[in-house]
Amino acid sequence: MFVTGEAVFEGDALPKRSSRPPIVFSVTSGKGGVGKTNISVNLALLLASAEKKVVLLDADLGLANVDVLLGITPRCNLFHLFHEGAKVSDILHPTEYGFSILPASSGVTEMLNLDTGQKLELLEAMDELENDVDYLVVDTGAGIGDNVLYFNLAVQERIVVLTPEPTSLTDAYALIKVMRQQHGIDNFKILINMTDSEQSAKEVYRRLITACDHFLSGVSLDYLGAVPRDPNVRKAVVQQLPYYAENKDSPASKALANVANILLTWNPPASLDGNIKFFWKKLLFGK
Repeated sequence: MFVTGEAVFEGDALPKRSSRPPIVFSVTSGKGGVGKTNISVNLALLLASAEKKVVLLDADLGLANVDVLLGITPRCNLFHLFHEGAKVSDILHPTEYGFSILPASSGVTEMLNLDTGQKLELLEAMDELENDVDYLVVDTGAGIGDNVLYFNLAVQERIVVLTPEPTSLTDAYALIKVMRQQHGIDNFKILINMTDSEQSAKEVYRRLITACDHFLSGVSLDYLGAVPRDPNVRKAVVQQLPYYAENKDSPASKALANVANILLTWNPPASLDGNIKFFWKKLLFGK
């Protein structure tokens, strides 16, 4: 069932897990302030409304705010996984919107850079969810820091969010450059947020393609869509609500519903290497 602009929540039954492997994608950016986490939250809601089992991982480990946008206060977060022996099942926090979150901590310096042991620990812990999730949405931090690169290496698809601002374009290019030149990642989905028109969004996309064509080789940038600037988004943030739940008929909600419909057509890779299905040790550690 594809998401439409009509009904979001249908009945009280929990979504049933499909038989296919989970689809794991990141929502990432080179620059903060582009609305990345808002995109992640609302995509998770839209996918869940299409009767998919969805988990949203807040991977901005030291500056987490998924829980703030949702107006919830989880009892445990990923800090407890690394430092207090909690399991993923202890941390997983259901929301009223049909998806669950794996919250991170905010203002905890120990979480800003995971060491190799913690990365392996997270790999093993996330494997618990393999049979219970259709989509794992990974909301990364912004920039090109170690944690950002780690999570972007670990996923199957990467949605790079940027805005028409020149600094956003420059930083998005920097992220793509590092991922391509240092880690061999060559395929990215591009989502333009807070745009004034479709024409403006397409121009940003064109400029990003031009930069990559001139200075990087073999990079594929797929245009995923554009989300317009919308006062309803700010209103929802203040109310600590996903903007699709606040007003499903707003311009931003309708645009993001179109993006969610594209995601619902994605298929998982034909084969997943190794025992860890969500995160690939071969990619992370070159083994």
